[in-house]
Amino acid sequence: MALIALDSIEDGGFAEVEADIDGDNESLLLYRQGAEVRAWLNVCPHAGRRLDWAPGKFLKSKDGLLVCAAHGASFELQRGDCVAGPCRGDSLRTVPVQVVEGMVRLA
Repeated sequence: MALIALDSIEDGGFAEVEADIDGDNESLLLYRQGAEVRAWLNVCPHAGRRLDWAPGKFLKSKDGLLVCAAHGASFELQRGDCVAGPCRGDSLRTVPVQVVEGMVRLA
C-alpha cells in the first residue's frame, strides 16, 4: 500500500500519514534520511498521546532527537528509542516500510 511520495518528505524531515495497521486506522510518523524512511506509530509510549504538536508537525531538538509535544520525551531516530524524559528506556512502535519506485509503502 502506497503511503506518500518520497519527494514529499524533506530530507531529515517528518511526515504524518494515515494507514490501516492490523485492521485499525492509525496515524504514522515517517522520518526521511536520504533515500531511507523509517516509520513508527504516532503514539508516545509514555501516555499514549500523539507525538505531533499539530497534525503532521513534529518537534526536532538541536541534537537531532524527535521530541514529544505533550511531555517532552526525546527519541533517537535510528530505532525510535526514548533517550530522555518520562518514558526513557521505552521505544516507539516500529511500522515496517520500504521505498519502491519513489513511493513509501507498507512493507
